[in-house]
Amino acid sequence: MRRRRKYLDQRQSDSHERWLVSYADFITLLFAFFVVMYALSSVSEGKYRVLSDSLGSAFGAKVVTLPPATTQPIPEAIPLRRPARPVEPQREQMRGMAQDLFKALGALVREGQVRVTQSNRGISVEINASVLFDSGQALLRVDSGRALQEVAKVLAGTTQGIQVEGYTDDAPISTAQFPSNWELSAARASSVVRLLIDNGVAEQRLSVIGYGPNRSVAANDTPEGRARNRRVTITILAETPGKVVEIPLTNPGPAK
Repeated sequence: MRRRRKYLDQRQSDSHERWLVSYADFITLLFAFFVVMYALSSVSEGKYRVLSDSLGSAFGAKVVTLPPATTQPIPEAIPLRRPARPVEPQREQMRGMAQDLFKALGALVREGQVRVTQSNRGISVEINASVLFDSGQALLRVDSGRALQEVAKVLAGTTQGIQVEGYTDDAPISTAQFPSNWELSAARASSVVRLLIDNGVAEQRLSVIGYGPNRSVAANDTPEGRARNRRVTITILAETPGKVVEIPLTNPGPAK
C-alpha cells in the first residue's frame, strides 16, 4: 500500500512538470523563427543571387542575371502625360494654301464660278471655262487673266507639283484647230499653264492633262450641266513620297 502511494505521488509530480516541455518547445520554435527572419532581413545579395541561380539551374529554368543593385535614391513618381499628337506640317501648309486661294478668288467663289476643295490628293481649284475662254476657244480672255494671276501669286511661293486639267462637255467639236474635244481640253489647260509660268510658277512643277468630255461632274442633258462640265482644274498635289520598288519579272516565258 505504501509502495502504491509513492508511485502515485511520483506520477502526480511528473504531470505537474509536463507543461515545461511544451513551453520549452514553443520558446525554441519562436527563437528559431526570429533567427530566420533576421537572417532574411540581412541576407547577402551576392549569396542570394548564387542560390537563386543554383536553384534555377537545378530545376531547368532559364537563369536571368539581374544587374547589380545601386544605392541611388528612388526618384519621385512622375505623372504620366498624354503624348502630343504629331504635328503634320504638310497638311497645315496645304490648309493655309487653300485659305489663301479662297481669299484670292473670293468673288468668283461667291458667284459659283470657282470651287476650292481639299482632299488627300491635294488642293483643287476648279474654274468654270466661261470665266476663262470664249465658246470653242482656247485663248484666255483678257479679264480672266487677273484671277489666274492671283492664283499664280499663291502658287509661286510653294514647292508642290501642280497638275492642270482641262474638261469639256459632250457636245462634239470639229474645227481645223480642234478636231475633237480632246485637243480643246488640252489646249485650254496649256493656256493656263503658260500664264502660271509667266507669273513666276516654275515650269518643272507643272503638268497638263486633257480629259475631253470624260469625267463629267454633272449631267450633259441640261445647259447648266454642260456649263458645269466645261472647266479647268488646277490641282496642287500633296507631297506623299514613297519608296520606289522595282517589280521583278516573275515566271518569264521562253525566249523567242
